[in-house]
Amino acid sequence: MQKLIHEFMVEVEKRNPNEPEFLQAVKEVGETIIPYIQEKKIYSGHNLLLRMTEPERTIIFRVPWVDDKGRIQVNRGYRIQMNSAIGPYKGGLRFHPSVNLSILKFLAFEQTFKNALTTLPMGGAKGGSDFDPRGKSDDEIMRFCHAFMSELYRHIGPNTDVPAGDIGVGAREIGYMFGMYKKLHNDFTGVITGKGMSWGGSLLRPQATGFGAVYFLKAMLESKGEDIKGKRIAVSGFGNVAWGAVTKAAELGAKVVTLSGPDGHIYDEDGISGKKIDFMLELRASNNDVVKPYAEKFGVPYFEGKSPWMQKVDIAMPCATQNELNLDDAKNLVQNGVKCVVEGANMPVMPDAIAWFQKHKILFSPGKASNAGGVATSGLEMSQNSLRIEWSAEEVDRILTKIMGDIHDSCVKFGAREDGYVDYVRGANIAGFVKVADAMLAQGVV
Repeated sequence: MQKLIHEFMVEVEKRNPNEPEFLQAVKEVGETIIPYIQEKKIYSGHNLLLRMTEPERTIIFRVPWVDDKGRIQVNRGYRIQMNSAIGPYKGGLRFHPSVNLSILKFLAFEQTFKNALTTLPMGGAKGGSDFDPRGKSDDEIMRFCHAFMSELYRHIGPNTDVPAGDIGVGAREIGYMFGMYKKLHNDFTGVITGKGMSWGGSLLRPQATGFGAVYFLKAMLESKGEDIKGKRIAVSGFGNVAWGAVTKAAELGAKVVTLSGPDGHIYDEDGISGKKIDFMLELRASNNDVVKPYAEKFGVPYFEGKSPWMQKVDIAMPCATQNELNLDDAKNLVQNGVKCVVEGANMPVMPDAIAWFQKHKILFSPGKASNAGGVATSGLEMSQNSLRIEWSAEEVDRILTKIMGDIHDSCVKFGAREDGYVDYVRGANIAGFVKVADAMLAQGVV
């Protein structure tokens, strides 16, 4: 079996040199899917996994725009349309200096499995630009977003590809891009999700990824006869995912004790709730992603340049970015008695750290399962747009809770081991693969 996995990875590496993040994501999936394909002969002989690693379409384009000083700037835009076997392409747009082909292909590949797990009819995609919104004026961001959409609009549509937000792309950027799409197409459709409530958005969308991760965590704990109430949680990050996770965890009676930014992390023994969450929103609204002001305002310890995984907690929820939790962090968490690790971001835990958690029978959920709440709610926004209706927050939350519970059950179905431990990585990979693979087999070699 290791020979088959090795041969597969050699082929993928040959096709995708110098793309470490993408190769990391493919290897993690391949290690569980290749043995499954060998067991289930219906999937053998169709090269399904290799076909899934090759984007159906890769779009790279120039984005020229003019800054406030009249200087012409040039950025690069991308859209990776990975797989449309079960529905139109769906995935976020990321504006960040780190954006490159490898990162977007890894995200699009993960998105394909994540979207399949939601059971909603959505294919996988991802896109964005190396543009950095930080430090830019509203006018500069508007000009960039309009320039970006003036090329991207050719490749998207409500039944073709429906982008959403991601890092660096919030309500403001979504609005500017939607406005340009509407002007160019002369068409008001649900072509992008994360919209404002007055023009087609869905309630709870900003919080949905964090809410969904907490619902998944709750299901994991309940499967072991434990309650989330009273659990101490370390959360990393400071964006929408962290905000949603902190809000819902506090609402359910847990105590979130950390937040982090590029400057370090804070430790709040009393827990982050109420006016402290409101202050998070104030900081984020001012484009301030450092957490030191939180420590200064509420008089809590601040650890400059340190990750929150040094703290003693019951649950760890990495909600910042890829590869943020390494093996040393994992060893520290296990030594300090962590019971459960839930990925809120995309691939935030490094492979050797995942192996360490699983070796010590720590419950661990991959992002493609536990952070699927965001794209699930985007799918609900698409449904509302198609029906020309608006659901209440209670209705959206009810459906989201059910979707996350169903994803958990699918992971258990395919990931339960004889010793009682649930390998959520294996379960999520196989459940997502089966849905996409069945559709690909039905549609033939296309």
